[in-house]
Amino acid sequence: MQLQAFVALLSLLGAANATQDRHVRLGKRQNAGAVVGSSSTSQSSGLPTTTSFTSSATSISNSPVPTTPVGTTIPPLANITSGMATPSTVPVTATYSAGSTPLISGAPVLPTPFVFQAASWPTQDQIAPSDSVEVSQWMEELTGFNIPDISPTADGTCVGDPVAASQAASRGWWTCGGYTRATDITSCPTKMTWGVSFDDGPGFYTQELLNYLASKNLTSTFFVIGSRIVERPQVLVEEYMAGHEIAVHTWSHRPLTMLTTAQVVAELGWARKAIKDVIGVTPTLMRPPFGDIDDRVRAISLAMGMVPVIWTSTGTGATFDTNDWKVPGGVVTGPQSFATFEAILGNATMLNTGFVVLEHDLYPQTVDLAIGYTLPAAMNFTPSLTLDSIGHCNGIPSTNLYRESNTNTSFPYANSTSGDSSVPSGSGGNGGSSTTTSGALSNAIMPISMIVASLLAAGGSLLM
Repeated sequence: MQLQAFVALLSLLGAANATQDRHVRLGKRQNAGAVVGSSSTSQSSGLPTTTSFTSSATSISNSPVPTTPVGTTIPPLANITSGMATPSTVPVTATYSAGSTPLISGAPVLPTPFVFQAASWPTQDQIAPSDSVEVSQWMEELTGFNIPDISPTADGTCVGDPVAASQAASRGWWTCGGYTRATDITSCPTKMTWGVSFDDGPGFYTQELLNYLASKNLTSTFFVIGSRIVERPQVLVEEYMAGHEIAVHTWSHRPLTMLTTAQVVAELGWARKAIKDVIGVTPTLMRPPFGDIDDRVRAISLAMGMVPVIWTSTGTGATFDTNDWKVPGGVVTGPQSFATFEAILGNATMLNTGFVVLEHDLYPQTVDLAIGYTLPAAMNFTPSLTLDSIGHCNGIPSTNLYRESNTNTSFPYANSTSGDSSVPSGSGGNGGSSTTTSGALSNAIMPISMIVASLLAAGGSLLM
């Protein structure tokens, strides 16, 4: 397959755009109905009790930096670099036959095991073509929605398109200015709750992460790429059957604002189809690659039944990006990425809400950082944190996370431009410059608060 070429591409993108603070991503969940995650009673400064400690000049806090956790093969933090030896992959630990029943109530049984036929899919890691029969059918999902007439950006970056950057506020462009809308999920409502997620898989090292999450009874949201799904379908099945949340992260991981409307539909549609073919369900959450979203891309996503999810940012411009994706490209080191995570935990204590962090499971470095350092640090952090999947921490019933099991007609959003469902003034999550949703988009969406209210009115539970 083409995973190694994809890794090289992302590394080049990271090195080329490091000064523009660009990003890459991925996530899971366990027994339905369980309250997920916890933190230990350790009084150390966010570090696991089973770890030896050494000081590090790269740490921005007074906390010691852990070395190799006892009983694991995780390398010392200082050794997690772009030049580290590539570890052996871990085989899947559980297999499921066709007809197996997932944990999601009302979801269909698992389909026949997926077999990749290249002729039936777009070229891996290339922008999905928009002239196929499938895309023509998916374009019909936009009927009834007003898709804002916003021209594509040059390349999804502020520097690459200064004209679009000057219009960022009116465009609702997250990349330039951190603009969000009330329909974006950007945090967990409850303070000191971490909405755990991982982007860009399923990868060759995801299984090690899954094993760790299972050992700690933790669940996460996995934002998966279509080009990776067709390579590692069994890993996606295990993620889903273990109770992790599965969400869309496009087919080829390109900045969506630079694409035409038909190309955005193709990127979302082919990733969605890959997920459906492998596990039998269609996600209702998505994350735009690099966080690159504007009001046009939002409207397309919502019209296709997917709510955008971005990581947390603050009014001071701080974003909750661990920069773990920059380690494989040699832009930052493992200790520097961990120091960034320590700063994120410090910033989290100052929020009135919980938070969502950007991490990845595609690379061995990012998986090692997660299971050896960031997750243990969070579980032992003081004040204590609750680690949860993003949908669950936002009170979205697990059935609503997939189209086939969702019985709530107001979620994600009604496919209509009628009615008064405009976004209330001043809402918009934790974006650096939150504003009201402008123009036609405001008539096509419903704020998250209204969704929760409709769930309660319909007798739905806010706990999965």
